[in-house]
Amino acid sequence: MTPFFTRLTFAFRTFCAILFRDRIPDDVAAALVAVRPSAQQAQTSPPPAVNTEATATQILAVLQRDGRLIDFLMEDITPYADAQIGVAVRNVHAGCRQTLQRYLTLAPVLHGEEGAHVTIEAGRDPATVKLIGNVAGQPPFSGVLRHRGWLVSRIELPALPRTGQFVVAPAEVEVA
Repeated sequence: MTPFFTRLTFAFRTFCAILFRDRIPDDVAAALVAVRPSAQQAQTSPPPAVNTEATATQILAVLQRDGRLIDFLMEDITPYADAQIGVAVRNVHAGCRQTLQRYLTLAPVLHGEEGAHVTIEAGRDPATVKLIGNVAGQPPFSGVLRHRGWLVSRIELPALPRTGQFVVAPAEVEVA
């Protein structure tokens, strides 16, 4: 997986983990720890710079535009009844799902059914599989698939207006 797609995968996984579990995944945190480059790596030319802030803003912008995700997440939903929240979630879910399918190609990291028995062989990229539970010893590891994971194999985001700022959604003013 290219560094760009690795970072994009980390971004999505971290966003969801913070949103739903209030923490950053351990393997993402470990992978992001600064590592001193070797002499061989220092001699190679760096890959072209990718503006990750702009890419993240593009993703948020299309999720906001098509699914109103940011509006939903920033709204205090405590005063609403569960039925009202359910209706809102259906609309947000439909818009965001269509957006993801339009601009990204997502595939499971592991193709088994959740709950199935799987074996993780030695040499597997630790960024693609998070081992949980009683992890001891060396691979291969056998266990139950709890989440298939996601990876991005294609990303085609629309261009953002060049404003010098990362605008996810412009303010809307109705003029009478």
